[in-house]
Amino acid sequence: MCAMTKQSTRRDILKGGLAVAGLGLFGIPEWALPALAQGEALVPFTDLPDNINWVPAPDRRLYDVRTIDGMFTPRDKWFTTQHYGHPDVDPTTYRLKVSGLVERPLSLSLDELKKMRATDLVFGFECSGNRRPIQGLSSNGRWTGVPLREVLNRANVKDDAREFVFFGADRGPEEVEFRGNTFKVEQQFGRSLPRDKALSPQPILAYALNGEPLTKHQGFPVRLLVPGYYGVCNVKFLAEIHAQHDGYLGKYQARWYRTLRGEMINGEMKWTETAVTHMQLKSWIARVTKAANRHNAFGIVLNDGTPIRTVEVSIDGGPWQPATLDPATMKEKHSWKFFNYVWTGATPGEHTLVSRVIDVNGQVQPTAEELANKKTFLEDNSQHPRKVMIS
Repeated sequence: MCAMTKQSTRRDILKGGLAVAGLGLFGIPEWALPALAQGEALVPFTDLPDNINWVPAPDRRLYDVRTIDGMFTPRDKWFTTQHYGHPDVDPTTYRLKVSGLVERPLSLSLDELKKMRATDLVFGFECSGNRRPIQGLSSNGRWTGVPLREVLNRANVKDDAREFVFFGADRGPEEVEFRGNTFKVEQQFGRSLPRDKALSPQPILAYALNGEPLTKHQGFPVRLLVPGYYGVCNVKFLAEIHAQHDGYLGKYQARWYRTLRGEMINGEMKWTETAVTHMQLKSWIARVTKAANRHNAFGIVLNDGTPIRTVEVSIDGGPWQPATLDPATMKEKHSWKFFNYVWTGATPGEHTLVSRVIDVNGQVQPTAEELANKKTFLEDNSQHPRKVMIS
């Protein structure tokens, strides 16, 4: 995992990486790197709303991706969105329970978790509702925690445990409708993983972000992280892991976070509902800057960890041109990836820039038209045209 801890050293590291890769042949200057350099000016997007409220509610915070200056998002800028608020959890009395179909039920304190084998994970993700024009529900960080399967192995999971439900300490009143009847209940936030995913090496129970304890907005004291999955799957304020045989049908698993999509099969439209889990292949241009007579489009790639083949940029509907992928972020499988496209010869007037990403399997980021049969707004990974005015 990435061992870099000082943001101030990243520019020197990247400059060395660019030189080694021979990317200087493409004219990529120092100012194309994530932090704005002296003499570099931001070119505003003309399609971005004025007076954006970056903290629209106590339980919601957006990250202004135009301000990115390094691989890791500072804790106090991390995006957050929450359904049942941010509960106060006392770390001295905190216990993570492991229950259900296990031979050895557990009740682990925060200190006991921290004494287990620790691992680091560089992981960037977005809310499944992250979309144009702001794209502010996304961030990237270096997480520290305990591999989930080590905790489950300590509990000695039974063979008939097929589903693992992760309950947060956050809860709230709900109305559940059933065939004309409405039942009022108090419900914890919950999401589940199938056995093969829960016992795989990837998920961790994180208690630190960028070398510091989690903030309340990031799920203090412990949260689940499933690399490559959307934010909703990474349960905050983790209070209990319950192993069971049947599938879990809580509100935020079965009803609230679903994608409705139509597909033509044998000449007939078939409508399917799928759960929100792994992130769809996506890129977007986060900012455009100018230095001297050149412009630079700086952007972000997010996906489920499948290796990236290329990112391309089109200007005003013209041919796709290759962008330069940031070698530092490319080293981390589940990090967000940065790219830069140097734009020369820009003429005065309004211009439209758009990016698309292609992975090693040949999957291409779709256009909005190609997603026309997706009726729900979640998992919007469509290409995102950005407009700028060149003076």
